[in-house]
Amino acid sequence: MTALERACEEYMSYLAVERGYSRNTLEAYRRDLSAYRAFLSGCGVEDLDGVTRADVEDFIAARREEGYASSSINRSLSAVKGLHRFLVREGVSEEHPTASVRFSRQEERLPDCLSIDQVGALLDQPFPPTDAGARDRAMLEVLYGCGLRASELTGLDTGDLYLDDGYLRVFGKGSKERLVPIMGTALDALASYLEGARMGLASHARSGMSPAVFLNAHGTRISRQSLHAIVERYGRTVGIEGLHPHTLRHSFATHMLAGGADLRVLQEILGHASIATTQIYTHIDRTQLREVYLAAHPRA
Repeated sequence: MTALERACEEYMSYLAVERGYSRNTLEAYRRDLSAYRAFLSGCGVEDLDGVTRADVEDFIAARREEGYASSSINRSLSAVKGLHRFLVREGVSEEHPTASVRFSRQEERLPDCLSIDQVGALLDQPFPPTDAGARDRAMLEVLYGCGLRASELTGLDTGDLYLDDGYLRVFGKGSKERLVPIMGTALDALASYLEGARMGLASHARSGMSPAVFLNAHGTRISRQSLHAIVERYGRTVGIEGLHPHTLRHSFATHMLAGGADLRVLQEILGHASIATTQIYTHIDRTQLREVYLAAHPRA
């Protein structure tokens, strides 16, 4: 193991143990730092103190040329900045080559969103009369009905369900806990799945029953990758190409706001730390904004 590889492992351990970063964030940082090490090695840089600002800027430029989005490039730079800051603080390195390297300005991109008719076509389509079909319907209904992230849905345990009270206990980014309302068709689909199909899937488990709500064909917790594939498949069936679980979350937020939901309430449901994040979902068209203005302003 080279000095740089060892330094990266120590930094990743610090992020996991002392900073409590989520597994998904740790995996992303590990990929970014692996790419960074490979780039430096290709440039003949093996000594930590031999890394210069120009090396870091060249790495960022290479990521940009490879077609990475601004958000991904900034995450890579954040990982690299954090690494060198950590090394200086720990006395491993004397140089901080990223101190004056600035993040790229990110273009504001509106999230993908389905129309209400598209959501209806997706959720009202005939699902297979199997245990897996009942599970898939419940997953899609809960994604849209509760605005959950993919990791939040797959992370649900049966102990997180308070269906009699109409709530789910959800653990979001940074393992922050929140209660999310569930009712209507989402509640009906989830309750129906729990009453029968889940037990059928659980019967295939080789060991004890999993606490996970949503199970795969082996009776264990379904993965995010499987969820993505399932969502994309059902979307394609009704003519929606490239459907992603997060699109259903965006659609939930957009339709809630269009229906009159308070932005602060929506922030709480979505688990956003900042109201500014929630405002990204307010891509209401100008015609609707004009109609609201005309209806609300006393001198319009």
